[in-house]
Amino acid sequence: MSHKNHQFADLLKNTNVIPVIVINSLDEALPTAKRMMDMGYNSLEITLRTKCAILAIKEITDQMPELNVGAGTVLNQQQYEEAVMAGAKFIVSPGHTKQLLNVADQSDVPYLPGVMSPSEIMNLAEIGYQYLKFFPAEAAGGIKMLKSILGPFPHIKFCPTGGITEKLSQEYLALTNVICVGGTWMVN
Repeated sequence: MSHKNHQFADLLKNTNVIPVIVINSLDEALPTAKRMMDMGYNSLEITLRTKCAILAIKEITDQMPELNVGAGTVLNQQQYEEAVMAGAKFIVSPGHTKQLLNVADQSDVPYLPGVMSPSEIMNLAEIGYQYLKFFPAEAAGGIKMLKSILGPFPHIKFCPTGGITEKLSQEYLALTNVICVGGTWMVN
């Protein structure tokens, strides 16, 4: 396996919160990214839930190369490849498939696959993944779940996303197996 999942530690060196952003129209892209940067965020996840998301990633990475812009809600190989071509520095998905794992193996852009069960964690750890998205965090047991899985998986680090508030983010970040959190509270 040649995936670059281990690069997440370097990529997120000065990041503990990643704003998860839905861009509904291209003219929101740069002002939103600038607002996030002014608030002190150096990494952003643009979700591929809208038609203009890929163009937004391209525009932000072209105009603001100092930002770590990733693509979120990546569901298939085509989206992964389009996001990489647009300049995404990391790829995030709510779960993972064989197809996504295969394309991640061929890519220089790190992939953060989503999990919510011990079996999924074991399957990904077995092929060398150390950094995983825990989603949907609050619905899937939240802090209690992450504390419970620390015992069998002390070497795995998580980026929980889904239902996390600013207040909860501090509790998540206090866990030794959490490298960062994703949230939307700062965007609204």
